[in-house]
Order: sequence, then C-alpha cells, then structure tokens
Amino acid sequence: MQNAIAEKRVKFDFEIDFSNGGGIQGQDFRLDIEGEDIADQALSDFIVKDLRLLMVRDVRILNKEIICEPHRRAAPESFETEASNSGRLVDLSHTIEDGMVTYKGLPAPLICDFMSREASKKLYTEGTAFQIGKIEMVANTGTYLDSPFHRFERGKDLAGLHLSSLADLEGVVVRVDGRSGQAVDRDAFLPVNVRGKAVLVHTAWARNWNTEQYFEGHPFLTENAAIYLKEQGAVLVGIDSLNIDDTSGGARPVHTTLLGADILIVEHLCNLDKLPLSGFTFTAIPVKVKGMGSFPVRAFARSRN
Repeated sequence: MQNAIAEKRVKFDFEIDFSNGGGIQGQDFRLDIEGEDIADQALSDFIVKDLRLLMVRDVRILNKEIICEPHRRAAPESFETEASNSGRLVDLSHTIEDGMVTYKGLPAPLICDFMSREASKKLYTEGTAFQIGKIEMVANTGTYLDSPFHRFERGKDLAGLHLSSLADLEGVVVRVDGRSGQAVDRDAFLPVNVRGKAVLVHTAWARNWNTEQYFEGHPFLTENAAIYLKEQGAVLVGIDSLNIDDTSGGARPVHTTLLGADILIVEHLCNLDKLPLSGFTFTAIPVKVKGMGSFPVRAFARSRN
C-alpha cells in the first residue's frame, strides 16, 4: 500500500458533440491520476487537449470508476519550439486610411499634409521638395494594441511595456471560424498549449472590414475563456474581430481579466488564415507614448515554414 495514491487510475466512457455536427464516443478509457479522485471537468479538459479536438460543443463523462492499477502513461511529449529569425513575413494589420471608421462612435482619422511638397519648394533650393504629413486620430484606430493602462489607471502604459512583451513572441492560432454563435468559450483553447504564447483567435470576421456588417454581431471571447487563458499562462491575446469582448452591454470582462493580469490585447487583426497553427513568432509594437493605453500597431508574424 506504499504507493496506493500514486497508483490510482480512472476508468470511464465519454461522449463528445461538435458544434459543426457529429460526435465521437470512447469506452473503457483509462487514465493515470494523482490522488483519490478527479473531477468530470478535468477529465473533459484532458480528453479535448489530448486528442487535440476543435469545435467541441459538449463533453459528457459516463460510468466513471476509480481503480487501483499501476500507472502506464509516459510523461507527455513537449511540443515547445525554438524561435528563429528566418522565415516568411505575414502582415496582420489593416491599413489606416483617411476617413476610415474602426469602431462606431469614435472619430475617423484625418490624414493630410502639414507641409505639402509644393509649399516646401519655397524653403529649399530648386529641385528639392519634402512632404510632412499630419494625422489626427483616436488611439483605437486600425489594428491596435491595448496595454493594462487602457483598463486600469495604475496599469502599465505604452511607454512602460518591455519590448520582450511585444516582439518575437512564440505564437499559436486558434481557428474558430466554423463555430456556430458569436461567443468563443474556453473549450476552443483546450487543445492548444498557450503557455508563454501570443494566442491569435481566427474568427474570419476580418473579411467584413470596411463594411457595415463588421460592426454588427461580431465574435468575441467569453469571460471563462479569458480566465482559462490567464490561468494557462498566455502572454498576449489577439483577435481579428471588432472587439475581444461582447459589446452588446457595458461590461468588459475579457479586457478586465486579461489586462488585469498584464496580458496584452491586440484587436482588428487580419490575414490569420495565412498563418500555420504554430511554428511562427508574432510582433506588434506601438509607438512608445507615456500616459496612453492603446495605439495602432504594425502587427506581423514570421513563419518558419
């Protein structure tokens, strides 16, 4: 009885339904456990992660039984990869244009000449001309990054962010473009190792950019999804949608959860369909401005494939 606790296993059946139709079943599945018991939710999470399942709608654990049996499963293989400076660059940013609306209720950017080339000819010798541009815009324009200061008065502002939190982050893509409904819950992230990663959520909503549809019925993350990403150690979360939160009400639990944990947010991404699920780095660097919480970025990925 010396190793009785360490030598417990759970035997169970399971049924899984997928949000895009169909399902799978498993009978007499056995798993090593530490301790005397394991919760159904933990078993559900394990099955989805271990089988790397996507678009899971519901998991049911049936006929669970704790048995005394020697552990047989080896330690899980590590899928960590090493960052590289070589590879293909993929631009993940929308172009900021004069008069473009990013978010209804916020003013569009005004882009014009501060000094035109024609006017500059009066200041320089013949054949020499320059253009100095002028832009007026709110911080939340185009593809932008939110720092903790955006949500919290004492959070880090743009100037307080270290480059290591913005550049060459190991990235993963979570594809949810085939899911039904707008809400992206924690189950979408279960098959993915998000620890230390920039997690980019591909909803395919970017296809509606610069149209009226972009502002209505957009996909978003649930509070449970944000809590899971926080607990699992994500360092940045991006989405190719209008907002990472549900904007139908006044609450912003995803911003609160992620920014409260110093997990940066990038909204209005694009071209996520051009990325692999992993094997790339992600960079999104805003201007170093003190006292500001959000700013447009040139976000891009460097793929090693």
